[in-house]
Amino acid sequence: MTTLAIIIALAPLAGPAAALAGARARASAVAQAVGAAVALGCAIALLTALAGARPLQGWDGFLYADSLSGFFLLTVAGVTLLAALGSISYIAAQEDTGELSAFQVKLYFTFFGLFASLMLTSLETGNLGLLFVLVEGSTLASAALVGLEGHARSLEAAWKYVIISSLGVTIALAGTLFVFYSASALHPASNLALTWPYLLAHSRALAPQSLRLGFLLAVVGYGTKVGLAPMHTWLPDAHAEAPSPASALLSAALLNVGMYAIIRFLSIAHARLGGTYPRAVLLSFGFASIVVGALFMVRKGNFKRLFAYSSVEHMGIIAVALGFGGILGLYGALLQVLSHALAKSVLFLASGDVSLRYKTREAAGVSGLLAAVPVTGGALLLATFAVLGSPPFGVFLSELTIVRAGFARGSPIFPLLLLALLGVAFFAFARTIAAMVTGSPPEPAPASPYRGRAAVAASAAPLILGLAALLVLGLWIPAGLDAVLRQSAAVIG
Repeated sequence: MTTLAIIIALAPLAGPAAALAGARARASAVAQAVGAAVALGCAIALLTALAGARPLQGWDGFLYADSLSGFFLLTVAGVTLLAALGSISYIAAQEDTGELSAFQVKLYFTFFGLFASLMLTSLETGNLGLLFVLVEGSTLASAALVGLEGHARSLEAAWKYVIISSLGVTIALAGTLFVFYSASALHPASNLALTWPYLLAHSRALAPQSLRLGFLLAVVGYGTKVGLAPMHTWLPDAHAEAPSPASALLSAALLNVGMYAIIRFLSIAHARLGGTYPRAVLLSFGFASIVVGALFMVRKGNFKRLFAYSSVEHMGIIAVALGFGGILGLYGALLQVLSHALAKSVLFLASGDVSLRYKTREAAGVSGLLAAVPVTGGALLLATFAVLGSPPFGVFLSELTIVRAGFARGSPIFPLLLLALLGVAFFAFARTIAAMVTGSPPEPAPASPYRGRAAVAASAAPLILGLAALLVLGLWIPAGLDAVLRQSAAVIG
């Protein structure tokens, strides 16, 4: 299993290797996609090996993987593959038109692969200190993607992202140190006081005051990476200005890595402090995020910013689900992680095709997508229904499970509030997308930015794969995935 874990972390570096060797956009993207496919295959193999077995542990706690780690590895590797496939046609089209220079293409694939590798590695460590280092490294790698196009707005978004995210991760470091201090009475050897398997096993001996503050700081710090309100301010700009495949990676992978870190701290806090305090913290940030995301979606403007605020809302939904707790809440939260990742990947990849064809990212400048580009318009419309929780897609099932978890807590106030906010988000999001996909296309019709049928097929492939996976999750959860979700929920506690 150790070999599988190493391959998962290193496989995404195939893209950077090809780019640095001088390959052009198409060849680098194909290499990136192959590396991502290898990582996904190894993640599935590792998850299968972990089923019913003891967690993978090694290197003095620096290597650790259990069913929860495996589930997030599956999600992030899957998103990386979709984004890499989307990069084949998107980046090549920008290279062909001169929008990106050869140097920018090389930068894109270098930092794309490095970003994916750092995220996957962060899911394979049991050490809270190393987790901080890897998450901070992913911030720097992804900032290069945000500012890649070199425009004033993209550079501003990149700097804003670096400053706010680095501040957030520094707060998370302070939270980590308080958790470490809470274990001082144990006198652990080596670095054990920074490994969550040890902290979880000895949670009854942790100092509650330090642990309480440490958990709050960790939620605020890593919540900045997740995009929880009010720490979300970097997210709309970064998602709007990054190349669309990179936006998919930011929204569907990076945010989940931050949520994974919060979940690890939640397990320790819940074991020592009980459910009341962690539940209050998560419900507060969760509902604040849903409110902010839903209200800002009412505004019409840049459609990638619309998707970004949808991500804020969905991360809030996951936080609320974790706050509800219980097997239903935790199961629903994890299913929401996977379903949202797939839906948001399709949305951002489709938005890339739209922006290339219509030469704008403003929703007001786009109309008649279904008539002009049926595949992209259809994918955008279906992914919209999916991300808004419409049946028969996976998000519907996960949100239904979360609402059931809320009612199971006894009071109907929180689940009813959640349903009301979901209604606001549905109206705001659907109104903008409906105007984009319906109506008459502009005259002359938008020209295809791709050269050859292979490029057109490459642009459609990740959209079809993502939507197919969403449909499967809505109609039928495979027994293996169901077992993984239940085991992961048990790990959280």
